[in-house]
Amino acid sequence: MSEETRMRGGQRLGEALESYLAEWSERTGIAVETWALPATDVPSQVSRGVMAVLDDALSNVELHSRARIVSIAVTAGKSGLRMTVSDNGQGFPLTGAGSGIARMRAAFADLGGSLSVNSVPGEGTTVTGVVPKRR
Repeated sequence: MSEETRMRGGQRLGEALESYLAEWSERTGIAVETWALPATDVPSQVSRGVMAVLDDALSNVELHSRARIVSIAVTAGKSGLRMTVSDNGQGFPLTGAGSGIARMRAAFADLGGSLSVNSVPGEGTTVTGVVPKRR
């Protein structure tokens, strides 16, 4: 395994996500359901981007959503990486979206990927980011 696939402290992305999510849940009191975490190596640039966007998404959940549960899935495979963060909070009209969504989209765009946000007032929000594998 190359150095570039490791996070700070020598962790793989899946390991870093697992510890980050446990700490975040403990601090906020919001339950985290982890559906999938990558078991394979992920390039460090992609890992850093995913961690930054996840941090932004979870900050929004904590500050604005009134959610009790957030579900996380991050998968890495032959076609690339996919991240989904979904909460059962109050949702919001996308016309009122702030700079955080633009920042998350830009982070995935910098990796050659894309990010979408779907929110239904009264039902929750889902953030989905995809980074295709570079050939």
